[in-house]
Amino acid sequence: MSFAGLWVSNKLHTAKRIMIVAGEASGDLHAANFVKSALAINPDLNFYGIAGARMQAAGVEAVHDAAELAVMGLIEPLLNYRKLSGVLSHMKQMVRDDKPDLLVLIDYPGFNLRLAETAKACGVKVLFYVSPQVWAWRQGRVKKIGERIDMMAVIFPFETEFYERFQIPVRYVGHPLVDEVRTTMSKEAAQQHFGLDASRRTVGLFPGSRRGEVKRLLPIMLKAAKQLKQSHPELQFILPVASSLKPEMIQPCLDAVDVEVITVEGQSYDVAQTCDAIMTASGTATLEIAMLGIPMAITYKVAWLTWIIVEHMIKIPHIGLANIVAGEEVAKEYVQNAATPEALSREIGHILDDADYAATMREKLAEVKRRLGEGGGSENLARLALEMLTA
Repeated sequence: MSFAGLWVSNKLHTAKRIMIVAGEASGDLHAANFVKSALAINPDLNFYGIAGARMQAAGVEAVHDAAELAVMGLIEPLLNYRKLSGVLSHMKQMVRDDKPDLLVLIDYPGFNLRLAETAKACGVKVLFYVSPQVWAWRQGRVKKIGERIDMMAVIFPFETEFYERFQIPVRYVGHPLVDEVRTTMSKEAAQQHFGLDASRRTVGLFPGSRRGEVKRLLPIMLKAAKQLKQSHPELQFILPVASSLKPEMIQPCLDAVDVEVITVEGQSYDVAQTCDAIMTASGTATLEIAMLGIPMAITYKVAWLTWIIVEHMIKIPHIGLANIVAGEEVAKEYVQNAATPEALSREIGHILDDADYAATMREKLAEVKRRLGEGGGSENLARLALEMLTA
């Protein structure tokens, strides 16, 4: 019997059944903490769906591994169309056959909004968590979102007004990173644990958690590291490898550049605190680094055809989430053609060599952290989900 069939045969089970979908490493983390909070309130809940390692550890039955969906941009999903289409078709059929009590979708709008359409057609309630950045680009998607979901749970205060303007049910639950960004050891202990020399300055390489962005950004960062090593011989470099990535994806990049880099599996928060400066992909990582107060340079690069398509759709002046929250360019951004080893090495060198510049950046990053609020996002989301289950 198929997994879907097993669920259908258990329809008389009294536990509420929640299908949940996360498509990448950050979604896996946020979803896992939501599941933990929900189970702490109601241990009888039954979670299943597309889950990464953290979600599975939190108690989610994995129909598919989230790593299967870790693609980015407009072109990469097309190249992986057959695989993604197969997973989506399977999940749609499960929704039709099983009719879960609630469908919780974490970010990943290209996939999740299609699944939401099927759920709504079947009368399944849909809670979408972590809004697509419709306030930044492709605002035409708002109508589609309104038709396919029952509630949008947002993580930035300014998003509430945006959805209310379009009369879409919305609840601000708070940013999950406020609770999630925690180091597990002191800086000194982390340096020793990772084999770093405490007498030398450290630069972190944070190329992202998705295969496509790592493929494009890590070689640039490594070349920048090599240039920095020539101008700052004392530097040491460290790279946290996201759980969604396999080591064999990273090693060829490291082998191609003659610079020593310490690689660490996960533990990105403990890695970040050891750094004097960080080169990072745009996105959630910029907020995590901001909350830890580490000066950074932000970079991003997508397939050239994707850039041609999206360049004129972007409605805001910054792409780094830390800068978006700040409302100004706290950390320099190097996007697409500007994403060069020379630009990154020059900016990281500026941070390392100009104490006043670095101190000012740290002050502004502290303001970003303050603007993210007091926390409790995962518990707030869990209570919202339970509210929808009983409505």
